[in-house]
Amino acid sequence: MNRIVPWAVAALLAVCPLILDTYWTDVLNNVGLYAILALSLNVILGLAGLFHMGHAAFYAVGAYTTAILNTVYGVPVLWTMPVAGLLAGIFAALVARPIIHLRGDYLLIVTIGMVEIVRIALINNVFGITGGANGIFGIARPMLLGFKLSKPMHFFYLIWILTGVSVFLFRRLELSRFGRALRYIKEDETAAAGSGIDVAGYKLAAFVIGAVWAGMTGTIFAAKMTIISPESFTFWESVVLFTIVILGGSGNILGVLLGAFLLVGLPELFRDFAQYRMLVFGAAMVAMMIFRNGGLLPSRPPRYPKAAALVEGHP
Repeated sequence: MNRIVPWAVAALLAVCPLILDTYWTDVLNNVGLYAILALSLNVILGLAGLFHMGHAAFYAVGAYTTAILNTVYGVPVLWTMPVAGLLAGIFAALVARPIIHLRGDYLLIVTIGMVEIVRIALINNVFGITGGANGIFGIARPMLLGFKLSKPMHFFYLIWILTGVSVFLFRRLELSRFGRALRYIKEDETAAAGSGIDVAGYKLAAFVIGAVWAGMTGTIFAAKMTIISPESFTFWESVVLFTIVILGGSGNILGVLLGAFLLVGLPELFRDFAQYRMLVFGAAMVAMMIFRNGGLLPSRPPRYPKAAALVEGHP
């Protein structure tokens, strides 16, 4: 039964653009983009337990890398994706290294400052290449196997295929030795260090992995919008991503996907009541923290392969 569900969901998603209009197809595109970003944040927040609220900064680095390489140097959009991920990862390694020893609210405050510094630097047209407050226009549409992706339907399939790839890879990472080490660090950092785990190294690696994936997602965003500006990467974007992970279930991939649907897709059903959106949003968060503080789908210890358990000497 469990093997049928993913295929049923994939089949349902495959026909969505054929039965939905352009508006709702684009809404699902946004849900998919936020789902990928939230999955990348889940590595840092959900697995490693690092309170990181500056994820939009990595997203911005990836999107601007694609925009500059495409509009200035004429590099095809999809070719810029690895570079966008690489630069976002390098940026994460540079900024996270001095602060990786911080915990809890201290790290939270520093990462809030990080995303604001990036946004202000973009507004001030740093190095004269970011376009200032107006951003960068005229980003080309991506070409895939000679086919130009220009309609919401085209991006729908690209985004949701990448979402499926993200789910598969992050699930494998969660079950790996690396994922288990991150969970040990999240549960008890002191005990993890005492057992020989390089705590700082693993936490830094979690930051870099999350940033690389967010940077590559920025490429898709830039190609979809064809225009980017600093207002697309504000602190609010980081808040939404942080809330998706916490609301859905920190450390639970299925919960993160559910959180993306609830926070990005569901509000569109109640657009007529948009003025009450923040009120309902705040009340829902307060109620959740009181009655279900582990999220809608709380994280459970993953089932590791028997072979892995035998190697470690468990019965």
